[in-house]
Amino acid sequence: MLERPTLVRAPFAPGPGFLPLPAPTSLEATGLSLDLVTQLVLKTLYFAGEMSGAELARRLGVVFAVLEPSLEFLKSQHYCEIVGGSMLGGGSYEFRISSIGRTAALQFLQQNQYVGVAPVPIAHYRRYMKTIRQVMATAVTQSAVRDALGDLVLSDRVLDNIATALNGMHSIFIYGPPGNGKTRIASALRDLLGGDIAIPHAIEVEANIIRIFDPVNHEPRPDIEEQSKTMYSTIDQRWLLCRRPIVVAGGELTLEALELSLDPKLGYSRAPLQLLANGGLLVMDDFGRQHCAPRDLLNRWMVPLENGVDYLTLRSGVKFEVPFHVFVAFATNLKPSELVDEAFLRRVQYKVFAENPTPAAFERIFERYCQERGVGFDRNLPNQLLEGFYKAHAIAPRACHPRDLINQALLLANYRGVPQVLTLELLETACAGYFIDEQP
Repeated sequence: MLERPTLVRAPFAPGPGFLPLPAPTSLEATGLSLDLVTQLVLKTLYFAGEMSGAELARRLGVVFAVLEPSLEFLKSQHYCEIVGGSMLGGGSYEFRISSIGRTAALQFLQQNQYVGVAPVPIAHYRRYMKTIRQVMATAVTQSAVRDALGDLVLSDRVLDNIATALNGMHSIFIYGPPGNGKTRIASALRDLLGGDIAIPHAIEVEANIIRIFDPVNHEPRPDIEEQSKTMYSTIDQRWLLCRRPIVVAGGELTLEALELSLDPKLGYSRAPLQLLANGGLLVMDDFGRQHCAPRDLLNRWMVPLENGVDYLTLRSGVKFEVPFHVFVAFATNLKPSELVDEAFLRRVQYKVFAENPTPAAFERIFERYCQERGVGFDRNLPNQLLEGFYKAHAIAPRACHPRDLINQALLLANYRGVPQVLTLELLETACAGYFIDEQP
């Protein structure tokens, strides 16, 4: 077994290009307007009723100094009032929303029901992604690739193509017959992308809020999260330090999933798949079997893959630019010539053919799964299967066959009440129930 390489992570200290980011100490430093922050404060007070300044700042992910201009404005308009607290400062004061404040908050909620951590301006997000792309360059070694894909039996040619694509941060096209590990190869690429990345809870574009952080696709670093609690005043809590994301889209993918999704009831948008995957990996599994035509899907990817930027459209019709720092892995068992044209293949510079296993590779896969299941390995069994059953029925071996056939053979042995020992008869019976007989 090869030792897993240690990933070099950015130090836990503020500074350009490092994670996490320094906390803004004023409203101006956040890049947000007074109006937007004031709306967030009032809507938060609407649901809480009464809250201390410190707790209000924690809810919005900023230091109290950022909220002071908004609270001063709300007090001057009699939308809220101070009902308690000590002389230690504004953060210790208790703020309560008034009746006219509730009326104003309801009007804000009718426009936009986003309540939570303050967003990050799109300009700050662009600057961060540009910086992080420079400081988080991937340097994948041969040993790291073999370690990440150690459970698969792959040729050196395939491993070299994967490593080269990652080091160049170019997308990859994985094709070949079903059952040869294409999805597994694509998913393992995330383990080879070193370092962590900060994900904003939300971003702001021309007063429109787009939710970015998604607990399904983003995995926060718990150790960093605990440290950030003790360094609250120095860390920008509007961002979460996460593992590089991996987003998998299969046959259910539609073109609409690649655009902003506005919830008319909530009044704010959710990020499309490629924005969720920014800084990480986007796996297009079963490519060519989506609900939309492959050509339409490919046309949607042309500009992002070529220029490293994507363009999204707000509900007002305004288009804006977002960074496209995504490693896209296309996986398909259909013929590439039937799916894509030369122009697209030129943009996806690396192609990996997930070929059928050779007899030697089939034997190695068979042996590995025997070890995993804790049963004895007889070197003659895989060879007898290939020479006998496979040739007689003109079946091409796949990398998944040893796992599936061994599982079925052991289940059959358990049903018969015989020892959990693989025999040719058990395996051939499993084959008869696994493969479709095309003979008349």
